Amino acid sequence: MAGIIRHGGQLAFTYARASVPRVSVILRKAYGGACIVMDCRNMGNDLAVAWPSAEVAVMGAKGAIEILHAQHPRGADRSRAAYAADLLTPSVAAERGYVDQVIDPPTPER
Repeated sequence: MAGIIRHGGQLAFTYARASVPRVSVILRKAYGGACIVMDCRNMGNDLAVAWPSAEVAVMGAKGAIEILHAQHPRGADRSRAAYAADLLTPSVAAERGYVDQVIDPPTPER
């Protein structure tokens, strides 16, 4: 674990020192520290975009609901789905300034 943290810190430091334009594209999941190491908007990148299917949050629905429902685990499955639908969407991340824009993925030409 210490190696992951050390290497993640080195990567974040490298992003901070970069003098070229930095763009982040979130395709799937960006949670917590991993989101930071992937050069999130708060790290000062120039553009952060996400696909409509992306999830951007401090943690995934499962972990969040386990913490929120630790005392009362009943209904956690329903809550997990509601949490994911209400808070993990890239549109919520865009409203809160974590991504600049939600973009549609390109469709392949045939």
